Amino acid sequence: MKVKDICTRTVRSCTPETTLAYAGWAMWENDCGALPVLDENGSVMGVVTDRDISIGAATKYCPAAEIAVREVIAPKVHVCKLGDDVRDALKTMRQERVRRLPVVDPEGKLQGLLSLNDIALAAVPDNSATPSDVTYEDLALAMKAVGGHRGAPKEERRSETTTTRSMTGPR
Repeated sequence: MKVKDICTRTVRSCTPETTLAYAGWAMWENDCGALPVLDENGSVMGVVTDRDISIGAATKYCPAAEIAVREVIAPKVHVCKLGDDVRDALKTMRQERVRRLPVVDPEGKLQGLLSLNDIALAAVPDNSATPSDVTYEDLALAMKAVGGHRGAPKEERRSETTTTRSMTGPR
């Protein structure tokens, strides 16, 4: 299965100067959790997520309307291409611990967005999979890697219990 077969092709995007408030509104209006960030040439330079907006607004101590997307996006962007195998894209998601990959052409221009949700909707049971299919197990392994707690040793990640944190403010 190829990325082009399951990715979302109509994608809302933003620029590095877009405010977090506008990016959040655009996500709400388009029922999505991320926007590719395009540079002045229309090439993908990053992705801003709903989590980036939330954490950025909470830690910068100013209104989201005063914070630019460029201030909160990750310095490195991971992408895939329309012709890539979905399993290869899923491997990138797993290794880089990202839920979404912008789909780009050879010049880096946005062609779509591939999300774990797109893959979940296309996944098939292991016992009925063909060699080109993504299975439920493939998806589960990727979700486990992406959702793991950062910084904790692997053994601790498996055995962690729920803890509560004080909600009194920043540390």
